[in-house]
Amino acid sequence: MSTTSPTHAGPASPVSTQPDLLYSEEEAALRAAVRDLLTDHCDAARVISRTESDTPHDPSLWKALADGMGLAGLLVPEDRGGQGATHREAAVVLEELGRAVAPVPYLTSAVVATEALLACAGGSEVLASLASARRIGALAVPLHTAPGASFPTVRAAEGALHGELTGIADASAADVLLVPADDGGLYAVEADAAGVTVTGQTSLDLTRPLARVTLDGAAGHRVGDAGPAVRRALRAGAGLLASEQLGLAEWSLTETVRYLKDRRQFNRSVGGFQALKHRLAQLWLEVVNLRAAARNAADALAAETADAGDDADTAVAVAQAYAGQVAVHAAEEALQLHGGIGMTWEHPVHLYLKRAKTDSIAYGTAGAHREALAALVDLRAP
Repeated sequence: MSTTSPTHAGPASPVSTQPDLLYSEEEAALRAAVRDLLTDHCDAARVISRTESDTPHDPSLWKALADGMGLAGLLVPEDRGGQGATHREAAVVLEELGRAVAPVPYLTSAVVATEALLACAGGSEVLASLASARRIGALAVPLHTAPGASFPTVRAAEGALHGELTGIADASAADVLLVPADDGGLYAVEADAAGVTVTGQTSLDLTRPLARVTLDGAAGHRVGDAGPAVRRALRAGAGLLASEQLGLAEWSLTETVRYLKDRRQFNRSVGGFQALKHRLAQLWLEVVNLRAAARNAADALAAETADAGDDADTAVAVAQAYAGQVAVHAAEEALQLHGGIGMTWEHPVHLYLKRAKTDSIAYGTAGAHREALAALVDLRAP
Protein backbone atom coordinates (compact mmCIF):
# COMPACT_ATOMS: atom_id res chain seq x y z
CA MET A 1 0.00 0.00 0.00
CA SER A 2 1.38 3.42 -0.93
CA THR A 3 1.88 6.08 1.72
CA THR A 4 2.18 9.85 1.56
CA SER A 5 5.69 11.23 2.04
CA PRO A 6 6.01 13.35 5.19
CA THR A 7 7.69 16.12 3.13
CA HIS A 8 4.82 16.28 0.67
CA ALA A 9 2.54 19.26 1.19
CA GLY A 10 -1.17 18.94 0.54
CA PRO A 11 -4.13 16.87 1.69
CA ALA A 12 -3.68 13.19 2.41
CA SER A 13 -5.13 10.67 -0.02
CA PRO A 14 -8.62 9.55 1.00
CA VAL A 15 -8.94 6.07 2.45
CA SER A 16 -10.90 3.71 0.19
CA THR A 17 -14.22 2.58 1.59
CA GLN A 18 -14.95 0.13 -1.23
CA PRO A 19 -15.82 -3.38 -0.01
CA ASP A 20 -13.39 -6.19 -0.76
CA LEU A 21 -15.44 -8.91 -2.43
CA LEU A 22 -12.53 -11.13 -3.45
CA TYR A 23 -11.18 -14.07 -1.48
CA SER A 24 -7.71 -13.81 0.04
CA GLU A 25 -5.15 -16.60 -0.20
CA GLU A 26 -5.83 -17.50 3.43
CA GLU A 27 -9.56 -17.70 2.78
CA ALA A 28 -8.98 -19.89 -0.28
CA ALA A 29 -6.81 -22.23 1.79
CA LEU A 30 -9.46 -22.35 4.51
CA ARG A 31 -12.10 -23.21 1.91
CA ALA A 32 -9.98 -26.05 0.53
CA ALA A 33 -9.39 -27.51 3.98
CA VAL A 34 -13.07 -27.37 4.96
CA ARG A 35 -14.19 -28.80 1.61
CA ASP A 36 -11.75 -31.71 1.90
CA LEU A 37 -13.02 -32.51 5.38
CA LEU A 38 -16.66 -32.37 4.29
CA THR A 39 -15.95 -34.52 1.23
CA ASP A 40 -14.57 -37.23 3.50
CA HIS A 41 -17.08 -36.98 6.34
CA CYS A 42 -20.31 -35.44 5.01
CA ASP A 43 -21.42 -37.27 1.88
CA ALA A 44 -25.06 -37.08 0.84
CA ALA A 45 -25.91 -40.65 1.83
CA ARG A 46 -24.64 -40.04 5.35
CA VAL A 47 -26.64 -36.83 5.73
CA ILE A 48 -29.83 -38.49 4.47
CA SER A 49 -29.41 -41.42 6.84
CA ARG A 50 -29.01 -39.01 9.75
CA THR A 51 -32.25 -37.22 8.87
CA GLU A 52 -33.99 -40.57 9.20
CA SER A 53 -32.62 -41.09 12.72
CA ASP A 54 -33.30 -39.51 16.09
CA THR A 55 -29.93 -37.71 16.01
CA PRO A 56 -29.82 -35.45 12.92
CA HIS A 57 -26.69 -33.66 14.16
CA ASP A 58 -23.34 -35.28 13.39
CA PRO A 59 -21.19 -35.01 16.56
CA SER A 60 -18.08 -36.51 14.95
CA LEU A 61 -18.21 -34.00 12.09
CA TRP A 62 -18.78 -31.15 14.54
CA LYS A 63 -15.78 -32.28 16.60
CA ALA A 64 -13.59 -32.40 13.49
CA LEU A 65 -14.69 -28.92 12.38
CA ALA A 66 -14.92 -27.14 15.69
CA ASP A 67 -12.23 -28.85 17.73
CA GLY A 68 -9.89 -30.35 15.15
CA MET A 69 -9.81 -27.30 12.87
CA GLY A 70 -10.57 -24.69 15.52
CA LEU A 71 -13.47 -23.19 13.56
CA ALA A 72 -15.82 -22.74 16.52
CA GLY A 73 -13.80 -19.78 17.78
CA LEU A 74 -13.20 -17.90 14.54
CA LEU A 75 -15.16 -14.84 15.65
CA VAL A 76 -13.78 -14.78 19.18
CA PRO A 77 -10.71 -12.58 19.90
CA GLU A 78 -7.55 -14.40 20.90
CA ASP A 79 -7.51 -12.79 24.32
CA ARG A 80 -10.92 -14.32 24.98
CA GLY A 81 -9.97 -17.84 23.93
CA GLY A 82 -10.71 -17.77 20.20
CA GLN A 83 -8.95 -17.60 16.85
CA GLY A 84 -9.26 -13.85 16.34
CA ALA A 85 -10.48 -14.14 12.75
CA THR A 86 -13.30 -12.14 11.12
CA HIS A 87 -16.72 -12.64 9.58
CA ARG A 88 -15.04 -13.09 6.21
CA GLU A 89 -13.45 -16.36 7.29
CA ALA A 90 -16.65 -17.51 8.98
CA ALA A 91 -18.50 -16.76 5.74
CA VAL A 92 -16.14 -19.04 3.80
CA VAL A 93 -16.82 -21.85 6.27
CA LEU A 94 -20.56 -21.34 5.92
CA GLU A 95 -20.37 -21.43 2.13
CA GLU A 96 -18.85 -24.90 2.34
CA LEU A 97 -21.28 -26.05 5.02
CA GLY A 98 -24.11 -24.87 2.78
CA ARG A 99 -22.65 -26.81 -0.15
CA ALA A 100 -22.78 -29.97 1.93
CA VAL A 101 -25.99 -29.21 3.87
CA ALA A 102 -23.87 -30.21 6.84
CA PRO A 103 -25.92 -31.20 9.92
CA VAL A 104 -23.82 -29.24 12.42
CA PRO A 105 -24.78 -26.26 14.62
CA TYR A 106 -22.10 -23.93 13.25
CA LEU A 107 -24.34 -20.98 12.37
CA THR A 108 -26.35 -21.19 15.57
CA SER A 109 -23.45 -21.78 17.99
CA ALA A 110 -20.23 -20.43 16.45
CA VAL A 111 -21.96 -17.36 14.97
CA VAL A 112 -25.27 -16.43 16.60
CA ALA A 113 -24.72 -17.58 20.20
CA THR A 114 -21.10 -16.43 20.05
CA GLU A 115 -22.04 -12.96 18.79
CA ALA A 116 -24.60 -12.62 21.56
CA LEU A 117 -21.95 -13.40 24.18
CA LEU A 118 -19.46 -11.01 22.58
CA ALA A 119 -21.95 -8.24 23.31
CA CYS A 120 -22.14 -9.21 26.99
CA ALA A 121 -19.75 -8.35 29.77
CA GLY A 122 -20.43 -11.37 31.97
CA GLY A 123 -20.30 -14.31 29.59
CA SER A 124 -16.53 -14.83 29.26
CA GLU A 125 -16.52 -18.34 30.67
CA VAL A 126 -19.40 -19.49 28.46
CA LEU A 127 -17.84 -17.76 25.45
CA ALA A 128 -14.52 -19.52 25.99
CA SER A 129 -16.27 -22.88 26.22
CA LEU A 130 -18.03 -22.27 22.90
CA ALA A 131 -14.83 -21.06 21.24
CA SER A 132 -12.97 -24.19 22.32
CA ALA A 133 -15.88 -26.43 21.23
CA ARG A 134 -16.22 -27.87 24.73
CA ARG A 135 -19.86 -26.85 24.59
CA ILE A 136 -22.48 -25.91 22.02
CA GLY A 137 -24.64 -22.83 22.50
CA ALA A 138 -28.01 -21.74 21.17
CA LEU A 139 -29.73 -18.37 21.39
CA ALA A 140 -33.28 -19.04 22.58
CA VAL A 141 -34.95 -16.72 20.06
CA PRO A 142 -37.23 -18.11 17.32
CA LEU A 143 -35.35 -18.78 14.09
CA HIS A 144 -37.64 -16.54 12.04
CA THR A 145 -36.86 -13.41 14.11
CA ALA A 146 -35.32 -10.58 12.08
CA PRO A 147 -32.59 -8.27 13.41
CA GLY A 148 -34.21 -5.37 15.22
CA ALA A 149 -37.57 -7.11 15.55
CA SER A 150 -39.23 -7.76 18.89
CA PHE A 151 -38.62 -11.19 20.38
CA PRO A 152 -40.38 -13.23 23.07
CA THR A 153 -38.96 -13.44 26.58
CA VAL A 154 -39.46 -15.61 29.64
CA ARG A 155 -40.38 -14.41 33.12
CA ALA A 156 -37.61 -13.85 35.64
CA ALA A 157 -38.74 -14.16 39.26
CA GLU A 158 -36.68 -14.65 42.42
CA GLY A 159 -33.63 -15.87 40.56
CA ALA A 160 -35.51 -18.42 38.45
CA LEU A 161 -36.82 -18.41 34.87
CA HIS A 162 -40.32 -19.42 33.82
CA GLY A 163 -41.85 -19.63 30.34
CA GLU A 164 -41.82 -21.29 26.96
CA LEU A 165 -40.02 -20.40 23.72
CA THR A 166 -40.67 -22.12 20.41
CA GLY A 167 -38.89 -22.49 17.08
CA ILE A 168 -35.39 -22.49 18.60
CA ALA A 169 -32.88 -23.79 16.05
CA ASP A 170 -30.43 -26.48 17.21
CA ALA A 171 -31.61 -26.28 20.82
CA SER A 172 -31.62 -30.09 20.91
CA ALA A 173 -27.85 -30.10 20.39
CA ALA A 174 -27.06 -27.26 22.78
CA ASP A 175 -25.31 -27.59 26.10
CA VAL A 176 -26.09 -24.02 27.11
CA LEU A 177 -29.09 -21.86 26.16
CA LEU A 178 -28.95 -18.06 26.06
CA VAL A 179 -32.40 -16.99 27.18
CA PRO A 180 -33.79 -13.42 27.10
CA ALA A 181 -35.96 -12.52 30.08
CA ASP A 182 -38.57 -9.85 30.78
CA ASP A 183 -36.23 -8.00 33.12
CA GLY A 184 -34.05 -7.08 30.14
CA GLY A 185 -31.33 -9.59 30.89
CA LEU A 186 -29.81 -12.39 28.83
CA TYR A 187 -29.33 -15.53 30.90
CA ALA A 188 -27.07 -18.54 30.34
CA VAL A 189 -29.02 -21.68 31.22
CA GLU A 190 -27.57 -25.18 31.27
CA ALA A 191 -29.64 -27.34 28.92
CA ASP A 192 -29.58 -30.29 31.31
CA ALA A 193 -30.43 -28.26 34.42
CA ALA A 194 -33.47 -28.93 36.57
CA GLY A 195 -36.58 -27.23 35.20
CA VAL A 196 -35.37 -27.20 31.58
CA THR A 197 -37.20 -29.23 28.95
CA VAL A 198 -36.25 -29.26 25.26
CA THR A 199 -38.86 -30.85 23.00
CA GLY A 200 -38.34 -31.37 19.28
CA GLN A 201 -40.72 -29.71 16.83
CA THR A 202 -41.61 -30.63 13.27
CA SER A 203 -39.24 -28.88 10.90
CA LEU A 204 -39.09 -28.79 7.12
CA ASP A 205 -35.29 -28.82 7.24
CA LEU A 206 -34.35 -32.00 9.08
CA THR A 207 -30.66 -31.03 9.13
CA ARG A 208 -31.36 -27.96 11.31
CA PRO A 209 -34.03 -29.15 13.77
CA LEU A 210 -36.23 -26.82 15.77
CA ALA A 211 -37.30 -27.28 19.37
CA ARG A 212 -39.54 -25.91 22.09
CA VAL A 213 -37.73 -24.80 25.23
CA THR A 214 -39.75 -24.88 28.45
CA LEU A 215 -38.37 -23.35 31.64
CA ASP A 216 -40.06 -24.18 34.92
CA GLY A 217 -38.10 -22.48 37.65
CA ALA A 218 -34.77 -23.03 35.89
CA ALA A 219 -31.67 -21.35 37.26
CA GLY A 220 -29.82 -18.95 34.99
CA HIS A 221 -26.73 -16.78 35.14
CA ARG A 222 -27.19 -13.27 33.80
CA VAL A 223 -24.45 -12.53 31.27
CA GLY A 224 -25.62 -9.16 29.95
CA ASP A 225 -28.43 -7.10 28.47
CA ALA A 226 -30.69 -8.98 26.07
CA GLY A 227 -31.58 -6.11 23.70
CA PRO A 228 -28.18 -5.25 22.20
CA ALA A 229 -26.93 -8.84 22.46
CA VAL A 230 -29.87 -10.33 20.56
CA ARG A 231 -29.77 -7.61 17.92
CA ARG A 232 -26.05 -8.12 17.31
CA ALA A 233 -26.46 -11.88 17.18
CA LEU A 234 -29.38 -11.82 14.74
CA ARG A 235 -27.67 -9.30 12.46
CA ALA A 236 -24.55 -11.45 12.23
CA GLY A 237 -26.71 -14.54 11.73
CA ALA A 238 -28.64 -12.91 8.90
CA GLY A 239 -25.51 -11.54 7.26
CA LEU A 240 -23.59 -14.81 7.31
CA LEU A 241 -26.66 -16.87 6.45
CA ALA A 242 -26.33 -15.33 2.98
CA SER A 243 -23.02 -17.18 2.59
CA GLU A 244 -24.69 -20.46 3.50
CA GLN A 245 -27.39 -19.70 0.93
CA LEU A 246 -24.66 -18.97 -1.60
CA GLY A 247 -23.17 -22.41 -0.98
CA LEU A 248 -26.59 -24.02 -1.45
CA ALA A 249 -27.16 -22.16 -4.71
CA GLU A 250 -23.69 -22.91 -6.08
CA TRP A 251 -24.06 -26.64 -5.40
CA SER A 252 -27.49 -26.66 -7.04
CA LEU A 253 -26.19 -24.91 -10.17
CA THR A 254 -22.99 -26.96 -10.44
CA GLU A 255 -24.69 -30.32 -10.00
CA THR A 256 -27.47 -29.42 -12.43
CA VAL A 257 -24.98 -28.39 -15.13
CA ARG A 258 -23.00 -31.60 -14.57
CA TYR A 259 -26.13 -33.76 -14.79
CA LEU A 260 -27.42 -32.08 -17.95
CA LYS A 261 -24.07 -32.56 -19.65
CA ASP A 262 -24.13 -36.29 -18.89
CA ARG A 263 -27.85 -36.94 -19.48
CA ARG A 264 -28.66 -37.79 -23.08
CA GLN A 265 -31.98 -37.64 -24.87
CA PHE A 266 -32.75 -37.96 -28.59
CA ASN A 267 -29.11 -38.96 -29.03
CA ARG A 268 -27.73 -35.67 -27.70
CA SER A 269 -26.79 -34.10 -24.42
CA VAL A 270 -29.80 -32.60 -22.65
CA GLY A 271 -27.68 -29.61 -21.74
CA GLY A 272 -27.43 -28.70 -25.42
CA PHE A 273 -31.08 -27.68 -25.66
CA GLN A 274 -31.38 -23.91 -25.99
CA ALA A 275 -34.23 -23.51 -23.53
CA LEU A 276 -32.24 -25.19 -20.77
CA LYS A 277 -29.15 -23.12 -21.59
CA HIS A 278 -31.19 -19.96 -21.06
CA ARG A 279 -32.52 -21.17 -17.71
CA LEU A 280 -29.04 -22.06 -16.49
CA ALA A 281 -27.55 -18.79 -17.76
CA GLN A 282 -30.17 -16.83 -15.82
CA LEU A 283 -29.50 -18.89 -12.72
CA TRP A 284 -25.75 -18.32 -13.08
CA LEU A 285 -26.31 -14.55 -13.14
CA GLU A 286 -28.42 -14.75 -9.99
CA VAL A 287 -25.77 -16.80 -8.18
CA VAL A 288 -23.03 -14.35 -9.18
CA ASN A 289 -25.10 -11.47 -7.83
CA LEU A 290 -25.74 -13.43 -4.65
CA ARG A 291 -22.01 -13.98 -4.21
CA ALA A 292 -21.43 -10.23 -4.40
CA ALA A 293 -24.18 -9.51 -1.87
CA ALA A 294 -23.01 -12.22 0.54
CA ARG A 295 -19.37 -11.16 0.36
CA ASN A 296 -20.35 -7.54 0.87
CA ALA A 297 -22.31 -8.45 4.01
CA ALA A 298 -19.43 -10.48 5.43
CA ASP A 299 -16.91 -7.74 4.60
CA ALA A 300 -19.12 -5.04 6.16
CA LEU A 301 -19.55 -7.04 9.37
CA ALA A 302 -15.79 -7.61 9.55
CA ALA A 303 -15.06 -3.93 8.85
CA GLU A 304 -17.43 -2.74 11.55
CA THR A 305 -15.79 -5.06 14.05
CA ALA A 306 -12.49 -3.36 13.19
CA ASP A 307 -14.13 0.08 13.53
CA ALA A 308 -13.54 0.69 9.84
CA GLY A 309 -17.11 1.01 8.66
CA ASP A 310 -20.68 1.53 9.79
CA ASP A 311 -22.75 0.19 6.89
CA ALA A 312 -23.20 -3.39 8.13
CA ASP A 313 -26.95 -2.93 8.68
CA THR A 314 -27.44 -1.91 5.05
CA ALA A 315 -25.20 -4.65 3.68
CA VAL A 316 -26.99 -7.34 5.69
CA ALA A 317 -30.42 -6.08 4.63
CA VAL A 318 -29.38 -6.02 0.96
CA ALA A 319 -28.00 -9.56 1.14
CA GLN A 320 -31.07 -11.02 2.83
CA ALA A 321 -33.50 -9.12 0.61
CA TYR A 322 -32.01 -11.10 -2.30
CA ALA A 323 -30.44 -14.32 -1.01
CA GLY A 324 -33.54 -16.30 -0.11
CA GLN A 325 -35.21 -16.17 -3.50
CA VAL A 326 -32.00 -17.09 -5.32
CA ALA A 327 -31.25 -20.11 -3.13
CA VAL A 328 -34.83 -21.37 -3.45
CA HIS A 329 -34.84 -20.79 -7.22
CA ALA A 330 -31.54 -22.65 -7.63
CA ALA A 331 -32.78 -25.63 -5.61
CA GLU A 332 -36.09 -25.70 -7.48
CA GLU A 333 -34.31 -25.67 -10.82
CA ALA A 334 -32.04 -28.47 -9.67
CA LEU A 335 -35.02 -30.55 -8.60
CA GLN A 336 -36.91 -30.00 -11.85
CA LEU A 337 -33.97 -30.38 -14.24
CA HIS A 338 -32.80 -33.59 -12.61
CA GLY A 339 -36.10 -35.09 -13.76
CA GLY A 340 -37.34 -38.28 -12.15
CA ILE A 341 -34.16 -38.97 -10.21
CA GLY A 342 -34.46 -35.55 -8.55
CA MET A 343 -37.84 -36.55 -7.09
CA THR A 344 -36.42 -39.51 -5.17
CA TRP A 345 -35.47 -39.57 -1.48
CA GLU A 346 -32.09 -41.07 -2.32
CA HIS A 347 -31.01 -38.04 -4.37
CA PRO A 348 -29.79 -35.21 -2.09
CA VAL A 349 -31.48 -32.35 -3.96
CA HIS A 350 -34.46 -32.42 -1.59
CA LEU A 351 -32.12 -31.61 1.30
CA TYR A 352 -31.03 -28.44 -0.50
CA LEU A 353 -34.57 -27.38 -1.34
CA LYS A 354 -35.71 -27.86 2.25
CA ARG A 355 -32.71 -25.98 3.64
CA ALA A 356 -33.20 -23.19 1.09
CA LYS A 357 -36.90 -22.87 1.95
CA THR A 358 -36.15 -22.76 5.68
CA ASP A 359 -33.30 -20.29 5.21
CA SER A 360 -35.61 -17.99 3.26
CA ILE A 361 -37.51 -17.18 6.47
CA ALA A 362 -34.62 -17.57 8.94
CA TYR A 363 -33.52 -14.35 10.66
CA GLY A 364 -36.22 -12.43 8.82
CA THR A 365 -38.00 -12.82 5.51
CA ALA A 366 -36.93 -10.97 2.37
CA GLY A 367 -39.88 -8.62 2.88
CA ALA A 368 -38.78 -7.79 6.42
CA HIS A 369 -35.28 -6.99 5.21
CA ARG A 370 -36.58 -4.86 2.33
CA GLU A 371 -38.63 -2.89 4.82
CA ALA A 372 -35.57 -2.43 7.02
CA LEU A 373 -33.50 -1.42 4.00
CA ALA A 374 -36.05 1.18 2.96
CA ALA A 375 -35.80 2.81 6.38
CA LEU A 376 -32.01 2.69 6.33
CA VAL A 377 -31.72 4.49 2.99
CA ASP A 378 -34.72 6.78 3.65
CA LEU A 379 -36.99 5.30 0.99
CA ARG A 380 -40.05 4.75 3.11
CA ALA A 381 -43.37 4.25 1.39
CA PRO A 382 -45.56 7.40 1.27
